[in-house]
Amino acid sequence: MSDVSTMKLPDGAPEEVVTNAYLREIDLAAFGYKGTLSLITIDNGMDHNRPSTFGPQSLASLNGAITLAEESASIAIAITGKPFIFAAGADLSALAFLKDKDQALAIGKLGHDVFRRLGESKKPTFAFINGLALGGGLEVALHCNYRTLATTAFTGLPEVFLGLVPGWGGATILPKLIGPKNAVQVIILNALNNNTMMKAKDALGLGVVDKIFQPADFLENSIKFATSILSGAEKIERPDFSEDKAQWDEAIAIGQGAVAKKFGGAQIPQAIKALELIAAARTNTLGSGFDAEDQELATLAMSDPLRSSLYAFNLIQKKRKKVEGAPKAALARKVTKVGVVGAGLMASQLALIMLRNLKVPVVITDLDQERVDKGISYIKAELAKLVEKRRMSNEAAARLGSLVTGSTDKAIFADASFVIEAIFEELDLKKALFKELETIVSPECVLATNTSSLSVTKMSEGLKNPERVIGFHFFNPVAIMPLLEIARTPETDDATTATAVSIGKELKKTMVIVKDSPAFVVNRLLTRFMGEITDAIDEGTAPEIADSAMAPLGLPMTSLELLGLVGPGVALHVAETLNKNLGERYRISPTMQAFVKEGVKSFYIKDEKGALSPNPAALALIKGGDSPSTADEVRVRALKALAGEAAMMLSEGVVATAAEIDICMLLGCGWPLHLGGILPYLDRTGISDEVNGQRFLPTGVAALA
Repeated sequence: MSDVSTMKLPDGAPEEVVTNAYLREIDLAAFGYKGTLSLITIDNGMDHNRPSTFGPQSLASLNGAITLAEESASIAIAITGKPFIFAAGADLSALAFLKDKDQALAIGKLGHDVFRRLGESKKPTFAFINGLALGGGLEVALHCNYRTLATTAFTGLPEVFLGLVPGWGGATILPKLIGPKNAVQVIILNALNNNTMMKAKDALGLGVVDKIFQPADFLENSIKFATSILSGAEKIERPDFSEDKAQWDEAIAIGQGAVAKKFGGAQIPQAIKALELIAAARTNTLGSGFDAEDQELATLAMSDPLRSSLYAFNLIQKKRKKVEGAPKAALARKVTKVGVVGAGLMASQLALIMLRNLKVPVVITDLDQERVDKGISYIKAELAKLVEKRRMSNEAAARLGSLVTGSTDKAIFADASFVIEAIFEELDLKKALFKELETIVSPECVLATNTSSLSVTKMSEGLKNPERVIGFHFFNPVAIMPLLEIARTPETDDATTATAVSIGKELKKTMVIVKDSPAFVVNRLLTRFMGEITDAIDEGTAPEIADSAMAPLGLPMTSLELLGLVGPGVALHVAETLNKNLGERYRISPTMQAFVKEGVKSFYIKDEKGALSPNPAALALIKGGDSPSTADEVRVRALKALAGEAAMMLSEGVVATAAEIDICMLLGCGWPLHLGGILPYLDRTGISDEVNGQRFLPTGVAALA
């Protein structure tokens, strides 16, 4: 067996938080069965904010406990976790510091050598999954003969999401256990769907676990289940999926299609390798499958995609907890009532998220009662959908529904402590609105704007209390998109900013505090690179070539697809705002002007099956020049534009650090996790040096992960 329990990782690698394995013998007489059960409990000794993980020392501890259990007089072995937590898998914190592939190979082999002892034991083995089980945490359970799961627990294999493959048995055991289609769902589709985890009922339905029990008496019922297996009173049938090759081919095709849809033409090594391992599981023995996992895991552990993914993942986790530049939380004012100006779709989404998370009265206004009523109807319909999906009780929905009201009279904002506007993107309209609101609300009431590109500073000009005005920019759809840009003007005070941050935390958003500047971060960068695409089309590049330029990066959609999502009118408005404020590098596209003038909403149209094809009306409006570019040339110019713009934003102090730009692009526009942040990617490809003469992050991704 491999022994890397005393392995010295490279200098700078974090110390392992050791998960110890404790063994106790459970007398089964109380459960009507003769004999004892060796119960191994894994526990890192930390609170619930630090789930148990497996590093070399932790694996050595588990190995020792298994040895003692094997040598004992017990008739079976079971493994469980500390209260409410099973295990979150491998300790990934040190992977970015590995410099030797042999080290990565040894870590992978050690995990297999320890875990497989549970599957190869002469005693029946059970996993009592009492809480969160991710990655290696689920894999150690898969090595056991039988599995129970608490009804409140979530589980999954997030490795492909993070740039890895399930490398401690998951890619080999799971397809054999639940079939190739279900394995592709768990390993590939869930990972690509923003790392979706399985609820207990999902894990049971897919066959990942054998029984689910309520947490109150989970251990007792799990032991009862074990005795029923030991006595023969209950048998679990395991189907043999290996004979139906067509089923495996179909499953792999489904996975390949999902990867292509998610990442376009980009090659995503971890997804490709995971599918290869799943396919090979049909004929591989467990041993040969584990060997293949070791090799793939070691190769990926030394790759840029993994280091990039870890940098991005760790950055997201860090920024969820800490908002750079946020004032002291004690300065935040209590929010007892929220006002929303506007009752359109965006405003109604804002009202709904405030209502659901703050659980305070929410009042909305608009120009006429019909619009107000439509907004309130939307909110109540969304609450009803949550009840239908069993995500909210009837009582809770009724209670929240009673808290939302509307009017055409802004006097209903008189006792509000936070008012946000989501009206038409016209500066003079917003300025007039804030002046009107100032005569109604208290001096302490925060006035927020959801503008995506206009100057918050100019909106507050002439107000008696400009210090309580702040930008509060959400992304659409509001409930799903995790980013919130909070824009401070030179006048915005700390109490206002602290209140905004406090609300953002209640809304469960990841926040970045930005300097009030045109289009803030996401829309400024998106408009810049999309401008390079439309400029190329205006110069004579075929639209399909220009639009395919960014495909190798694996962005969630192409530039022209994104244009259809935001709408040419909005895109043109933002471009005009940036052109006016930042100059001619934000050129006004005659094609976009023509789209808006003629009412063309998108470059693409969908057929009945959802397939996209060019919109003839859009094609007719494109008057390209005689200077076409290749897709590679368009991509390089777009990336160079991003590098230059990001450098200017940092020099202007739009954000505090380069990491804030990365988090904005990761969460605001779906910059692919496997590329890491946008700035490390520009560094890695040499574009930063070429454009700016220096890297954004001199120490590189690995040291930041």
